[in-house]
Amino acid sequence: MRAPRFNPLHLAGWLFADMLLVLALVAMGDQGDPQAAAARPGSSATPKPGPPKSQKPKGPRAVTRTPVKVSIDASPGDRDGILARLKSATARYEGRQAAFVLTFGRHSDPGAGGAYASEVNSLLAKARPDMFKGATTRDFWKGGASGGHADLEIYFYTY
Repeated sequence: MRAPRFNPLHLAGWLFADMLLVLALVAMGDQGDPQAAAARPGSSATPKPGPPKSQKPKGPRAVTRTPVKVSIDASPGDRDGILARLKSATARYEGRQAAFVLTFGRHSDPGAGGAYASEVNSLLAKARPDMFKGATTRDFWKGGASGGHADLEIYFYTY
């Protein structure tokens, strides 16, 4: 009777587990130390909503994870009506800058809904130049019974 041979396939599971452990350790090592941040005088462990106006922010800007959702109703092709609705819907967010905007045009036909979303997105920079300058926009269709309605999801920069 022969002794069973060593099969390297038996080590595959252990190798996968070890690689997953290394990946978890690297991910944990990338995080900051909240206790060290709390121990420094003048700092807090909870992030503040924004930097004080007297200090200039340091580091790269980030994008908020949750969008600001606004809706507008205006007839397709009515550029002045769309502009007026965009200005009023975004008035309370004056002074912020958008990173990207997802626009969902409501219509029973996907082509017409996407076209309306594209029309709305083409007027964003005209409605609020400071807010939407350089923002990335995407046009989407959302099923609905009638046209002339758009839902916008605006993702702003954190500062």
